[in-house]
Amino acid sequence: MNRLALLTLTASLLVSGGAGGAVAAERCTFLQPIGGTGTTPIVTKRVQRPRLSPLGMVLGQTNWNTDFSVDQPYSNFKFFFTAVSSDAAAKYPVEGFMKFNDGSSLQVINELMTPPIGTGRMFGPFPAIAGKQASQMNFKVGSSSDPDSTGFSYRISVQGCR
Repeated sequence: MNRLALLTLTASLLVSGGAGGAVAAERCTFLQPIGGTGTTPIVTKRVQRPRLSPLGMVLGQTNWNTDFSVDQPYSNFKFFFTAVSSDAAAKYPVEGFMKFNDGSSLQVINELMTPPIGTGRMFGPFPAIAGKQASQMNFKVGSSSDPDSTGFSYRISVQGCR
């Protein structure tokens, strides 16, 4: 068997789930960030200190939260995180939530990370919750009480899959 035929056979077995039976390939779509420009589903942010001024308290504490709009039903969701800058001494709290139309939410990620620069991480897949309509996926990356984490830059995105 020539090399191209072998590669084609291997790829088709991977997509079909092996020689035993056909399984449809998962189709994933990037969700759009709420308040984004619509040009990219990838959000780049920097951890900021909590705003303690009266104006900061009225307008919100930080830019730690990012919501992604769920525009159709999906069977599962994947959260992607990549460190753009990092301090080896700092720890970064990373949280993820599924938000539902009924106002409830479910925390699916709760980790304290010290990610190397340029290193990506996928969280999930997290299955859709039966009987609940997902409306948003929320990523929260904050500085907690660790002063070394202020200024940390990162990229995030979320996919819905069927």
